[in-house]
Amino acid sequence: MTRAELIQQIYSKKSFLCVGLDTDPNKIPSFLLEFEDPIFEFNKQIIDATSAYAVAYKPNIAFYESLGSKGWDALEKTIAYIPKDIFTIADAKRGDIGNTSSMYAKAFFEHYDFDSITINPYMGEDSVVPFLAFKDKWAILLALTSNMGSRDFQYHKDKEEYLYEKVVKKSFDWGNEENIMFVTGATHASELASIRNLAPKSFFLVPGVGAQGGDMHEVMKYAANDEIGVLINSARAIIYASKGEDFADAAAKEAKKMRDEMARYF
Repeated sequence: MTRAELIQQIYSKKSFLCVGLDTDPNKIPSFLLEFEDPIFEFNKQIIDATSAYAVAYKPNIAFYESLGSKGWDALEKTIAYIPKDIFTIADAKRGDIGNTSSMYAKAFFEHYDFDSITINPYMGEDSVVPFLAFKDKWAILLALTSNMGSRDFQYHKDKEEYLYEKVVKKSFDWGNEENIMFVTGATHASELASIRNLAPKSFFLVPGVGAQGGDMHEVMKYAANDEIGVLINSARAIIYASKGEDFADAAAKEAKKMRDEMARYF
């Protein structure tokens, strides 16, 4: 998907909602376990319920690969089921040297046909550039993450520059706002301003709103640009809004609530 197509989708729906498909067989409604593929059935119903409000879906790959071949099958069916005009993110956090990165890129961009993949850039150019060789595909680089351990390394300062700022600046030697995005956690809202200054036109993928305590309005205060420029991810608050047979309806209500809150920014 191109940048223009993504922006068109955002303005058409007045939404910048990304639904995280962190599907755990231990958390889905128990009646779904009777289906041949419970994970796909859960995802299918969530997608049907939320696709009017979401501009992106983000399966967390760990939840699928932990189930072995059945998990990978469910992932493949899920990606095929998502409407083609909705942006897809493989939350895989891959990061390795050139040949290995090329194979990861081929797997997620060619075999599974994701639009984008999250990348750990801390091995440098080798771990990013192979993903940029694919037309209309995106690398989403970890810049400033929402977890507590982000302060262990990302806030290391050298010559008045934090490591996360150096990652953002260096990435523009490899790509641009047409093929690179940044993961910027909602729990560090005030720091988003410095990243926006370094990357004025880039999209930010922002986890941490909702269950992790991040605030949408704080995020938009510091991170939004003239084209919105933000995808806010919500997983648990939407997909596990109910554990009963009404789980899809509950997910739809939560997604609509978030979309309605987002509409005020248009």
